Amino acid sequence: MLSYLIIKIDRILDKIKYQMIFLSSKINTLNKGRKMRLISWNVNGIRAAVKKGFLDYLEVEQPDILCIQESKAHKEQLTSEILKDHGYHTFWHSGMKKGYSGVATFSKKEPLFVQEGLGIQKYDDEGRVLITEHDNFLLYNIYFPNGQKDDIRLQYKLDFYDDLLPIINEQVESGNNVIVTGDWNTAHRPIDLARPKENINTSGFMPIEREKLDTYVSNGWVDTFRLFHDEPSRYSWWTYRFGARQRNVGWRIDYFFVSQNMVDLCNDADIHDDILGSDHCPVSLDLDC
Repeated sequence: MLSYLIIKIDRILDKIKYQMIFLSSKINTLNKGRKMRLISWNVNGIRAAVKKGFLDYLEVEQPDILCIQESKAHKEQLTSEILKDHGYHTFWHSGMKKGYSGVATFSKKEPLFVQEGLGIQKYDDEGRVLITEHDNFLLYNIYFPNGQKDDIRLQYKLDFYDDLLPIINEQVESGNNVIVTGDWNTAHRPIDLARPKENINTSGFMPIEREKLDTYVSNGWVDTFRLFHDEPSRYSWWTYRFGARQRNVGWRIDYFFVSQNMVDLCNDADIHDDILGSDHCPVSLDLDC
C-alpha cells in the first residue's frame, strides 16, 4: 500500500513539474510580444503523447498553429479526449498502414484551404503531408521519410526531397509566402548533431542527404532557427537509448524553413528541449503577421 502511494505521489509531482515548465514557456512567449506562434512537434504517437501530457502542453502553450508528425493513428482510433474541441480546427492525414507515420495540423483560425498529401500516390499512401492555406502564407506540415532501413527507403527519401522542391518553388513563384515545417529527418550541418564524424555514413547525415538540403537553401529556402541562433548543441531529437537525452547527444532534424520572401516576417525561432513526451521536442517559429 505504501509503495502504491509513493508511486501515485511521484506521478502527481511529475505532472506539477510539467505544468510548471509549460507555464514558464507560456510566460516567456507572452514576454516576447510575438504576434503569431507556430509549433511543430514529432510526437512519436499521439495516443502515447496524450498520456505524457500533450493536451496539458497544448492548453498552456496555446500556439496559433500546431503541426504534429508521426501521429501513428487513424482518426477513428483516436479517443474523444483527443478529438473534443480544444479551441482548434484540427485536420488529420494518415497513411494506409495503421500505427505508422501520419500528420495533423491544429489551427485556432480555420484555414482558407486544406489539402491532404502532395498528389503523389507513393507519398500520400504513407500520410506524410498536410497543406493548409492561411491569411498570409501556405503551410506544409511534413513528416519526411527516414532512410535508415535500407537502400530502397533511402532512395524513397531522396526522391521525396526532389519531388517536393519544385512543388513549393512553384508556389513561391506564384507569389505565395510558404512555410515548410516538420521532421525533415536530416541534420544539415556538423553543428546540427553531437557526433558528426561518427555518423557520416548514417542515414540522416549522409552527404547525399545533406546535399538535398543544400539544394533547398540554394533555391532560397531559409532555416529559420539559424536566423536567430548560431550556437552549437541545440538539438530536437535524441535516441531513447544510452541516456542520450540526459547527455544531450542529439540531432537537430526538425525545422521551420521559409521562402526568402517571408524572412522579414520572422520574429524568432527556437527549440524547446525542456518539453518531454517524445524522443523529439517541439520547435517554434514566431511571426509578425
